[in-house]
Amino acid sequence: MASHRRPKQPSRTRVTVLTATAAAAVALSSQAAHADPKPTKNEVKAKVDKLYHEAEEATEKYNGAKEQQDKLKKQAEALQDKVARGQDELNTLRGELGSLATAQYRSGGLDPSVQLLLSSDPDSFLDQASALDQLTAKQAEALQKIQAKQRTLAQQRKEAQAKLADLEDVRETLGRSKQKFQGKLADAQKLLNTLTAAERAKMAADDQRASRAAGDRVALGNEVPASALGAAALAAADTRVGKPYVRAATGPDSFDCSGLTMWAYAQAGADITRTTFTQINEGTRIARSQLKPGDLVFFSNTSHVGLYAGGNSVLHAPYPGAYVRYESMNTVGSFQAAVRI
Repeated sequence: MASHRRPKQPSRTRVTVLTATAAAAVALSSQAAHADPKPTKNEVKAKVDKLYHEAEEATEKYNGAKEQQDKLKKQAEALQDKVARGQDELNTLRGELGSLATAQYRSGGLDPSVQLLLSSDPDSFLDQASALDQLTAKQAEALQKIQAKQRTLAQQRKEAQAKLADLEDVRETLGRSKQKFQGKLADAQKLLNTLTAAERAKMAADDQRASRAAGDRVALGNEVPASALGAAALAAADTRVGKPYVRAATGPDSFDCSGLTMWAYAQAGADITRTTFTQINEGTRIARSQLKPGDLVFFSNTSHVGLYAGGNSVLHAPYPGAYVRYESMNTVGSFQAAVRI
């Protein structure tokens, strides 16, 4: 006879697992349906530009700290050299004092009255006594010199130690600034990597077209320069169009923003400082409406600088991955200030 067995019912545990798995699948599909859409090319560009500006602010702080580090290092080395030379001078003075002490011991071993009684030539004794007095005076003078030199050395050592401590602080600032801009650049690159190769190429092409258009506006504008100095600086910077932006570079074949302006004015015969934070305090502050070609224009909390080129355009080193170019002030960033050197 055939056996009529009841079908085996699934265990409660198995049902629970299947139910949980199905629920998880539903949840994942729901999350996928509501996931943030891929950012557009324009959204990516806006975020990347913001990161580049933040990286440039950290770069300018790095440049300032690097400049301060170089100065402190020279000052500390100069003080350490003074200390070494001062120690040699002190050793020489101590040797002279030792010689004086030896001479005094040899000539002054007996009481002067006893020496006078034993002397067969009183006049000779009096000459010796006078020489001994002079020897004692020289010894006192040598002691004063030694004491003065010791005080000077102690002060110089203290100054050198302070400079070295400041130097260590600046090195820590350098490290923090470097870490910050490297992080910002890495974030920007991650965003760029979300774009296709075609989208990245179009973004670069758009930048080139905008740069050419800004250069054409400059050529058509023919605005009068701020001064012969400003005209010469702008002309020098124009010869660098197409050179790459490189962090902390000051030319002649690569630049960051303040490196370009410093280099351009140096070619014109004027020395200006290294960073945007110090360049903004040079020359005469002017309003945006007073801008003339050659003036320095600052953007984004003074973390970026370029040379005004006329036609509402600047000539500048924009950011990593870009090249020295002309660009409309409206697309560079938020206008902060302008200075005429």
